[in-house]
Amino acid sequence: MFVVHNRIEVPAEQAEGFEQHFAERMRTTLAGVSGLQRSALLKPSEPGKPYLATMEFDSRESFMGWMQSDAFKHAHAGTASEGGPQGGPPPGVEAYSVIEDVRL
Repeated sequence: MFVVHNRIEVPAEQAEGFEQHFAERMRTTLAGVSGLQRSALLKPSEPGKPYLATMEFDSRESFMGWMQSDAFKHAHAGTASEGGPQGGPPPGVEAYSVIEDVRL
């Protein structure tokens, strides 16, 4: 599994609109993304902390396919979400390979 986290700073006065807009984009652009297992938008429990958007893919290759897809371009229209060095995640995005996943 390959997990990607994106920390998103949102001013408090824009939080409600951000949540609605981001959630709508998730619903309309993620259906059918190859290899995507789960995506979540997490609201910070403390004021002033960033939101966390997470995506879980079956592999790094699936994530890279998403980054190059029309769905990605549509989801990020009007934003500065370009790939990072060597085609990796954009700046500010953290990516991890899962070592162990315990589900109870």
